[in-house]
Amino acid sequence: MIERRKGAHARKAAAPAGLRRLLGTRQGTARRLGRWLRPAYPRPGRSGWRRWVPSWRQTLGLIFSCVGVVTGLLAIMYARTEIPADLNAFATQQDNVYYWADGTEMARTGEVNRQDLPLDKVPEKVRWAALAAENETFYSDSGVSPSGMLRAVTKMITGGSTQGGSTITQQYVKNAYLNQEQTFSRKLSEMFIAIKLDRKLSKDEILEQYLNTSWYGRGTYGIARAAHAYYDKDVSELNASEGAFLASLLKGAALYDPAVSAKNHERAVERWNWVLDRMVAIGKLSKKERASYTRFPEPVRPPHPTGLAGQTGYLVETARAYVTAHSDVSDQDFARGGYQIHTTFDRRRVEALAKAVGKARATLGPDPDHPDRDLRIGAASVTTDGRITALYGGEGYLKQGFNDANSSVVPAGSAFTPFVYAAALRDGVQKERGKPRTPVTPATLYDGDDKISLLTPEGPYWDRSGKIVKAENDNGKSWGKISLKNAVAQSVNTSMMQLGMDVGLDRVGKVGVETGLLESSLGEKLPSFSLGTSTPSAIRMADAYATFAAEGRHTDPYSVSGLRRNGADVPVERPKPRQALPAPVAKAVDDALREAVRHGTALAAKAAGPGTAGKTGTAQDAKSAWFVGYRGDLSTAVSLARIDPKTQELLPLDGSGDGKDKSDAKGKGKAKGGGPSPASVPLGIWTRYMTGRS
Repeated sequence: MIERRKGAHARKAAAPAGLRRLLGTRQGTARRLGRWLRPAYPRPGRSGWRRWVPSWRQTLGLIFSCVGVVTGLLAIMYARTEIPADLNAFATQQDNVYYWADGTEMARTGEVNRQDLPLDKVPEKVRWAALAAENETFYSDSGVSPSGMLRAVTKMITGGSTQGGSTITQQYVKNAYLNQEQTFSRKLSEMFIAIKLDRKLSKDEILEQYLNTSWYGRGTYGIARAAHAYYDKDVSELNASEGAFLASLLKGAALYDPAVSAKNHERAVERWNWVLDRMVAIGKLSKKERASYTRFPEPVRPPHPTGLAGQTGYLVETARAYVTAHSDVSDQDFARGGYQIHTTFDRRRVEALAKAVGKARATLGPDPDHPDRDLRIGAASVTTDGRITALYGGEGYLKQGFNDANSSVVPAGSAFTPFVYAAALRDGVQKERGKPRTPVTPATLYDGDDKISLLTPEGPYWDRSGKIVKAENDNGKSWGKISLKNAVAQSVNTSMMQLGMDVGLDRVGKVGVETGLLESSLGEKLPSFSLGTSTPSAIRMADAYATFAAEGRHTDPYSVSGLRRNGADVPVERPKPRQALPAPVAKAVDDALREAVRHGTALAAKAAGPGTAGKTGTAQDAKSAWFVGYRGDLSTAVSLARIDPKTQELLPLDGSGDGKDKSDAKGKGKAKGGGPSPASVPLGIWTRYMTGRS
């Protein structure tokens, strides 16, 4: 020790005088600072309790030490806190909104009623109403408010409310990344994430996300849905007064929705006035405009929940299936929500179709134990340009989720014969193998007698039991020689079956597909194929008949006219029209279908007015009944079947009702006692729907 001191003194003596003075000063200062920061404790020279009372130096040293430790801990926590990679589920999940063809809202799906909206779609004064209410220094602060945090922590410790102690950035962090617990650790995490987020995103980006994720009450997240929930308008249509009320809800929607109670109304008016005054105070609203807002902008009454009851669920299901099949939107994307689906459905027509079906159901088997309770009705309307304007999927989506308008289990019956006729007119017939095909016209005569033997180009058609197959007419009627046009109009089965054999069943099926039917619905091509063993849906039958109305021009059916998400268009495929049949062929089929209404099996449809065309259809085994027809550019198909609820097998319609008679060949059959036979029901529904009768 003595040697070290001597060495130090020697080095000091060898140093220049200026440096010796500096070293002496620094060393002396260090010793004095050490004694100041680390005074003796208990204090010497004191007795009794005074020995334990810290001096002012000791007190300051303790404070500095605590501040240093806390600062160090906060620095470590800040460095270790990261902005979460994933937002809370509700912060990204939105509802999907479906709209009628006229642009009015039809339904919403999803657990969260929220729609993202770009900030520039929100009027500036509406934005500043929210800022004036919640964080007027938003554009100049660092993302946190130290004074607000201190108040919040103090209130937390003392048991008070912490509401109002956060900036908009902090509120967004709490909504999007954290939970709603009021704990000290959660507050610290909120503060650190807010600071980092403020450095990462622009102020406008933070404000946009805040407005899109905030809770506004009435089941809504985000200002876009709040505008509809409280004022039934788009957010772009809000004024400063309405924006001030919506900003009031940010303080606590349950306390400020005027529809809840008179006390809420009083609070809402007071808060609304305060927000407008704050906007004036910060220079974001002129005194002149403020003076014009003297009346509280009363919100509309809370809207009734828009659900999937009745036909709505079938419409939503159809539109959603179209989106996922004709766009790049996956099921997972769709489940995340935020889409606005503009459909082709016409509310008036949907209601009219449901009313017409309901009227028919009221006449069939009112007894709950009556077999008619198992009747299934499907119907759809499609325009000549492919728009599905209406459909009837069942008694109610919540009661029966299966959509009978899109069902592929009901045989088309004789409603399929126009496709046989079209194939013959286009491709001609071949009655002898190796001979050229010969053209046919509407006036070409065919044998319409009952129980004629079916012929192939090679000769008679034999079944597996070794018997020649014979064709039969309804009620065993023989028509003699009959033109093809009248054979279609009068539903002469024997002529149509033989015509199908002469054309070739593959060619008949091809015409069906080209005009709109799905290949998968055609089934096996046996001689009975010409009489409608295929099972197309009502949507596809209506669309295929629309091809005849459009002079052979066909457009696949579609139910979505537009798709948007977060204010941007999302590409969705729209089917393109194409010429499926030569125009003269389509016109000839159209003429035969008009004849069916004028003098054939569809006489009742004349009530729909001039130009009506259509065809009845019954299956040979009496397990289905149809009517498909059109007037102008609207084609509608109605199907009827009876399905065993246990086995899901088709049952004969003849058994659906005690004492009911079969429908006659013209679809005019009556039940005993004056009620309609099941086979006549589709024509009755179609006529009532198209004429608008109640």
